[in-house]
Amino acid sequence: MEITTAVAALAALAQGSRLAMFRLLVQAGNAGMAAGALGEKLGIPPATLSFHLKELARAGLVSGRTEGRYVIYTANYPAMDELIGYLTENCCAGDASQCAPRKGC
Repeated sequence: MEITTAVAALAALAQGSRLAMFRLLVQAGNAGMAAGALGEKLGIPPATLSFHLKELARAGLVSGRTEGRYVIYTANYPAMDELIGYLTENCCAGDASQCAPRKGC
């Protein structure tokens, strides 16, 4: 991963609402979540939600697809894994046994 890509992803996540959105989308899995449902769950108005989702998409962390009248957003798991890998690639002076195992997926 290029440092500029890592910086863009970290900058997008360095805001409370965007971090909360991303975490919900990670939890939603490949099915994703409609933008409206995401906004309702987090109490974020549509215009603000749209702004934050664009920032996450610009950083490559989420993508949206149209299903009928809805835009469904999903987390970009490969980008998330690449960012985590970038942050931990030289973990614990090269002793990978000291790094915590990944939970979840």
